[in-house]
Amino acid sequence: MGRLFHLRDMILGDAQAERAVPPSGFTAHLTIFAAAAMAFLAVFALALSLASGRLAERWGGELANSATVRIVAPPEQRAEQTRAALRILETTSGVAFARALDDAEQRALLAPWFGEELALESLPVPRLIEVIAEGDGFDATGLRLRLAAEVPGAVLDDHGRWRAPLVKAADRLRLLGWLSIALIALTTAAMVTLSARAALAANAQVISVLRLVGATDRYIAQAFIRRFTLRALAGATAGAALATLGVLALPRASDVGGFLTGLGFAGWHWFVPLAVPLLAAVVAFLATRAAAKRVLKDLA
Repeated sequence: MGRLFHLRDMILGDAQAERAVPPSGFTAHLTIFAAAAMAFLAVFALALSLASGRLAERWGGELANSATVRIVAPPEQRAEQTRAALRILETTSGVAFARALDDAEQRALLAPWFGEELALESLPVPRLIEVIAEGDGFDATGLRLRLAAEVPGAVLDDHGRWRAPLVKAADRLRLLGWLSIALIALTTAAMVTLSARAALAANAQVISVLRLVGATDRYIAQAFIRRFTLRALAGATAGAALATLGVLALPRASDVGGFLTGLGFAGWHWFVPLAVPLLAAVVAFLATRAAAKRVLKDLA
């Protein structure tokens, strides 16, 4: 029952006790501004972290299930070696689909570097075979040996050398995002602590009077905790709302734009910014309670 009354007092407040807390001024403005700024940054850090996670999963899934066979052979042998490689791939366990790209598709792949008017017949461009794996995939080592024995001009690329660094980079970005969120939370706690200590020290005389009339330190601290928690909640709500609008303005995910067009939230992740103001309020609550206990003890 005592806890229920304590929670009720935290929510509703006490007019007498809150006279010790300045309703405005430097500490109030600092708390609201710091909470808003940190919440704004936290939303973007969350967007970066979650987008990096999605990117790592997409890159890992797409590259893990695909491979490429290049037919590097003289022009007169290229067609025959392509057919031989396709026959081998069709009988390879773990290969779901294999097909040779035609000239138009290969020209489209090379267009960003060589232009739209590229003449493939004038260049020693290898024929590419797209390979899609199924289940647990295929034995890349065994397939390489078989291709080397039967199709001398075939080179298998299972995308492992591309997949590993890309997924590693995306994972590092995700970790950096979560570390940024932790740093933001610590910075918020530090700013709220400084504001609370300044407000308590500035109202030392009012606190002394409250003690003379029988007020306990818990009663006094509760007023500071409530006021600073609500300030942090209000500031963080405004900052998170502005950041969410900013994320909404970012370009949507696109295969052409790559990573830079997929930095927003997706699916249920759009509810994540709602947790930022609550987290800021919890941080402010804990920081103010610790600061109040320390300062009231020093003023005793």
